[in-house]
Amino acid sequence: MFAFVVKRLLLTVPVLFGLLVLMFVLTRIVPIDPAAVLAGETATPEQVSSIRTELGLDKSLPVQFVRYLRQVAQGDFGTSLYTHREVATDLLQRLPATIELACFTMLISVGLGIPLGIIAAVHRNGWTDQTLRFFSIMGLAMASFWIAIILQLVFSLELGLLPLRGRMADTITPPEFFTGLYVIDYLLSGRPADSLRALSHLLLPAITLALPATATIVRFTRSSAIETLQRDFVMWERAVGYPRAIMIWKYVLRSSMSATLTQIGLLFGLFLSGSVVVEAVFAWPGLGDYLFNAVILSDYQPVIATTLLVGTVYAAVNIVVDMLQGWLDPRVTELD
Repeated sequence: MFAFVVKRLLLTVPVLFGLLVLMFVLTRIVPIDPAAVLAGETATPEQVSSIRTELGLDKSLPVQFVRYLRQVAQGDFGTSLYTHREVATDLLQRLPATIELACFTMLISVGLGIPLGIIAAVHRNGWTDQTLRFFSIMGLAMASFWIAIILQLVFSLELGLLPLRGRMADTITPPEFFTGLYVIDYLLSGRPADSLRALSHLLLPAITLALPATATIVRFTRSSAIETLQRDFVMWERAVGYPRAIMIWKYVLRSSMSATLTQIGLLFGLFLSGSVVVEAVFAWPGLGDYLFNAVILSDYQPVIATTLLVGTVYAAVNIVVDMLQGWLDPRVTELD
């Protein structure tokens, strides 16, 4: 297993380097001049040229890239033109909010998706299966921004049950920093009431992201479980009268988790990078909202740094998924 993990780590290095090169080139070839954006509409050509020189944009592309690599190697991702702060500082400040949203969304998606997928497989082609397939297709078909707006209209504006936007009300002081996750940090700070308030702010954006994710997990779990239920060892266990519930939840589930685990890993990375629209709608102060503002304002340093961070998380999650698959099926590591 150790050699397997080391090999995966070594393969990650060229992937991340390629991602860095791609994003650097893309941000340089778009027809927008960051120096002109920073200088403003009333700036003179001399002022724009001065800012371009200060940012090093007057150099050739290879020279700019080598300079940027040196900065990244030192943990320096540049300064945001929008916030006027170090990009690394902005990322560290916003990352916990996105991780909290991603983890809570994953709890909902996995907690519902895997059991419902198994139930659909066991009752294949029955009314339960047909109902779950209908809702799965509906969950995949609906756009996230539309789901977000509907949830806001119903649960915030009409019923007044949940907060409309934000991570916490402005009148409530943030918790003492332990993990960066408000729900946990409020509990650790001895403020359970505020922890529940933080949870209420978390519900709507998490449900918005969880609906299509749950549908995906249901579909993959159902498909894998149906295939597993037709294997010889399941037929043998049925023939000898093995208890059905134990057979399904102990053996069939474990044998069906390979494809589902892969999708869970991809979904977690998607929650970090693909929640741009959801974070913008709910004014959630995470990486998605930060990336959205950076793209709109042509602030390329945060775009590159955020993409590289998300790519690193993707790689780390995929390694963890490979380890879990190796634990579920040791042949995975042996054949690699």
